[in-house]
Amino acid sequence: MTERNIATLYMKVDPVHPEQKAIEEAALILRRGGLVAFPTETVYGLGANALDGQAVARIFKAKGRPSDNPIIVHVAGREQVSALIESLPVTAEMLMDAYWPGPLTLVLPVGEMVPQEVTAGLRTVAVRMPDHPVALALIRAAGVPVAAPSANMSGRPSPTSAKHVLEDLNGRIEAVLDGGPAGVGVESTVLDMTSKVPVILRPGGITPEDLRDVLGEVDVDPAAAAGFSKVETPRSPGMKYVHYAPLAPLRLVIGKPEAAALKIKELAGKEKARGRKVGILSFSKNDDFSHYGEVVIAGCREKPETVAAGLYSALRRFNDLGVDIIFAEGLEELGVGLAVMNRLKKAAGGHIIIV
Repeated sequence: MTERNIATLYMKVDPVHPEQKAIEEAALILRRGGLVAFPTETVYGLGANALDGQAVARIFKAKGRPSDNPIIVHVAGREQVSALIESLPVTAEMLMDAYWPGPLTLVLPVGEMVPQEVTAGLRTVAVRMPDHPVALALIRAAGVPVAAPSANMSGRPSPTSAKHVLEDLNGRIEAVLDGGPAGVGVESTVLDMTSKVPVILRPGGITPEDLRDVLGEVDVDPAAAAGFSKVETPRSPGMKYVHYAPLAPLRLVIGKPEAAALKIKELAGKEKARGRKVGILSFSKNDDFSHYGEVVIAGCREKPETVAAGLYSALRRFNDLGVDIIFAEGLEELGVGLAVMNRLKKAAGGHIIIV
């Protein structure tokens, strides 16, 4: 049963120098077992005391999240990691040196203090140090590591603003810290450090190329590349279920830009002739789709980081427009483009058209 009718406290804070009073109030809520949404450099997270199984269980209820979907634990410093894990490989320390704080989550052998609500019963725990002053200040003030998935209803586009959080979770959680828009726009890269060759379970802001610069050899899990997986036991958040989906069904069209544009126009024209309101997710400097449906621009194809930053806001915009079906253009799966395509494939629930 989903929690309802909680008086959600909204607190606007400076994103660079967050006000101590608001941070302390939010930290007290966490220590008492409450839920607080807060900004990170990727998206907004929904936090609970990671060492309190009952508090973490409330995250699942508030979001409507499947209980077998593990949650990432956020720390404010490396000293908090030792309490969460059994051992720390040298390769993990190398990555911490290179990319922490930042959008990189490391999957490590779990320690005894971590409740199974966090790990979904796995023998590993996912840990990261966010690169956002508000997130770090909150975790430090709380004095505990903070378990935090994205602060949205499960399956919907992740929130990149406090407004998005309130659209989904107002009345279901205790507080929201509004630190302005998130920057990266897609969730952190999740890297499994428990195998001989580290494996990317979820692509994100730290690219495979970045990781190989440090480690040399890194694999990408086939489910991460495919976007949609039917694995029985997900090893990382975002592996098993439909995620990031707007209310209307989304169809992802993959191919050379010219061919994909022609296919979208063909499909959109047919849907429009049937009387359906069509949405088209496109990029700046692309074909003009304005005669075929409601067009939302997510960013620039040549700069995939801009698409990542605008993706979730664009998907939520289609909800506001009330479209019946959405056609989305694909990107080249290089660099951050791999993370964008992972999210679009999941939003499409496997409904992909290749031209």
